[in-house]
Amino acid sequence: MNVQRFLKHWKRRLRWKRSWLTLGMIFLVGAVGSILYATNSFPGAGDPPSQAVMAAQSPEDDQRLKEAEATLKRITDSRESYLLKSYVCGEERSTLGLQSSDQLLNMQVKHPNWILSVSPNGNVTFTENIDDLSPACKEKAVFGIDGSSNLSLFNGTPAKDNLIRTFFQLNIKHLESSLPLDAVQKLREGIRISDMEEYNSVLSTFSDYAVEETEKAMTRP
Repeated sequence: MNVQRFLKHWKRRLRWKRSWLTLGMIFLVGAVGSILYATNSFPGAGDPPSQAVMAAQSPEDDQRLKEAEATLKRITDSRESYLLKSYVCGEERSTLGLQSSDQLLNMQVKHPNWILSVSPNGNVTFTENIDDLSPACKEKAVFGIDGSSNLSLFNGTPAKDNLIRTFFQLNIKHLESSLPLDAVQKLREGIRISDMEEYNSVLSTFSDYAVEETEKAMTRP
């Protein structure tokens, strides 16, 4: 069963919150559109892409480049280098081959958002953080409950050996008294996700049943 359809029938009580969020997003999109229109109407809007990229480079990128330069100055020989794609769920590692310090620095300049690190054995790794699920997670990842009542992400069926990451502890009593039995059972068996929309939907839905959130609700006057 599609995750979105499964969650939809018992998430109606949360819709009023999301309605306000949607309204805010509409105003935000309109404001951004107006700004972009105004920007394109002034001189400089047609600047070359390279200038636009340089203007968009963040202070974090500048700092990262400075740190990379300082690190690579100490490297006088070619090093084995790798690219680690770090996803919200999962990782992928690939080899970039032997590269000199100049080649590595050029790589950092081309990809300012990559994070450079040098291992104790001298190998160089660039880490790219990607706001998505890895291909492997899209095939097998499920949300479920671990042995400590935490909402967790698993590689396949919910089991200790399959644990990928843990998010927050659930108030199981509140969960079972608020949701239909089939919804709770589905979570115990594992809710399959295949994209970030489903990932965020499950997290958003069950965050209302986190121990901290339910304790706050109980102490409100």
